[in-house]
Amino acid sequence: MQKCGANVCFCGAIFVLLHHQRYSFMHRITIFKRTTKKDGSIKLRFRLRDGRVVDLYHKSDIVADLRSLDKFTDEGKLKPKVSVYDKELLADITEVVTAMDVAYSDMRDKGISLTSENFEQAIDKILHPDKVARAESRTLLARFERFAQNGYRDGVFGVICSRQYEVIRKELQRFLIINKVEDILPIDFTADMLMELALFFRDEYQYVDRWRHLYVDVAERNIPKERRSQNTVASKMSKLHAFFNDLEDKEEIVKSPFRKLGKERKRVVLKEQYDDPIYLYKDEFLCVLNTDVPETLQETKDAFMLQCAFGCRIGDFQGLTMEKVTVSPDGIPYIHYLPQKTKREQRSEVETPIMRYALDIIKKYRFSFRVLNYVSGKTGYNSKIKDLLEYCRIDRMCKVFDETVGDNTYKPLYKLGSSKLCRKTHVDMMNKVQVNQYAAGLHSVGSDAVNRYTHLELRDRFLLMCAAFGQPEYKVNSNLEIIEDIKL
Repeated sequence: MQKCGANVCFCGAIFVLLHHQRYSFMHRITIFKRTTKKDGSIKLRFRLRDGRVVDLYHKSDIVADLRSLDKFTDEGKLKPKVSVYDKELLADITEVVTAMDVAYSDMRDKGISLTSENFEQAIDKILHPDKVARAESRTLLARFERFAQNGYRDGVFGVICSRQYEVIRKELQRFLIINKVEDILPIDFTADMLMELALFFRDEYQYVDRWRHLYVDVAERNIPKERRSQNTVASKMSKLHAFFNDLEDKEEIVKSPFRKLGKERKRVVLKEQYDDPIYLYKDEFLCVLNTDVPETLQETKDAFMLQCAFGCRIGDFQGLTMEKVTVSPDGIPYIHYLPQKTKREQRSEVETPIMRYALDIIKKYRFSFRVLNYVSGKTGYNSKIKDLLEYCRIDRMCKVFDETVGDNTYKPLYKLGSSKLCRKTHVDMMNKVQVNQYAAGLHSVGSDAVNRYTHLELRDRFLLMCAAFGQPEYKVNSNLEIIEDIKL
């Protein structure tokens, strides 16, 4: 191995020691050179180390001639008695080292995580402020996408909400393309555009035929075919409201366009209105349960009845497997799962006892329902639920507000059937026997109306559920085999 002398330090790296009195820490900056050549040019890399913990690199744009580089000391200054040198190279090295020093010191002062990505961004802001400014002036669409991704990554919202943001992103993109403002920046998005977007969310179905090429990659069942409800529009606008508030908080915009709407227009665009909840009465539930249906509706009936037994959201219902079934020491079978909507905020599992009829359905299908592969659309689960309820003559007239005519209308219940009906039916039937929503395992603790029941054991809830749904009490062994001669 070649010995290292005073002028052979370039075999490894050139260390430039910087010590600034205004900081209580000391760091070393290295001009990193991985070559043994003495002629030619290299692109300089720099390394910053602070003790044994911090080890950061920066790849510069400086291309240095090796013979010119040899005229500088370890500190990046001219060697003694050198009068002919590359002045531009000296200036470039000094600029980069200074930028690294200032960037690192600023990160330490502000408590910014000392990652390579953050370090490069900090250096770039010093060396290339114009380029960074342009990069940070991201388009509205790109900035919205980043907001949604970061919200999910940081646990601000969960999987379902993340999917909803992605749907809105695609709708927003179509709106911007149609209005020829695809590259608009957040700061240029006005209150009037916001109102136009709200109208687009409501009546997007009217644009489909003319702009068919924008829906080529959209599944047919997801292409809007009718006017969306005010609640759907308000939900989308609420998420945009959160997005613009975030931009305002980060000082990326001076004022959210929502604040420029005025109180009345803002109230209208964000207002959600709900009809009285619609659910199956107990006699209607039993009618469906006891009706023999055609083979084409049998799987839909079994899935619908099972979801009513659990009262879970459709996403949670689709995710159930036999691994989610357990038997208590008392011989009570039950399902357990983390609700998708709240699992990032609340990690406690929902535990719902399995009633007698539900056990038969589970054994028959083992949660493999083909009808759940598609929920929406003309042939999806929700549509088939309507067919099921119509076949069972569940035609009680229900009041529904029609936004088109601005008045209440009445529709037979079967036309309002969907997977949401299962959850509402479950909750209502449980409430009828004074089992509150917490005891049913469907909502969190805290409501004054349900505090009385917050300590019900699984066995107590099972007995009350059986009473609510008119089901017999029973026990099973570890293989889910019914033990007929043992009473609870």
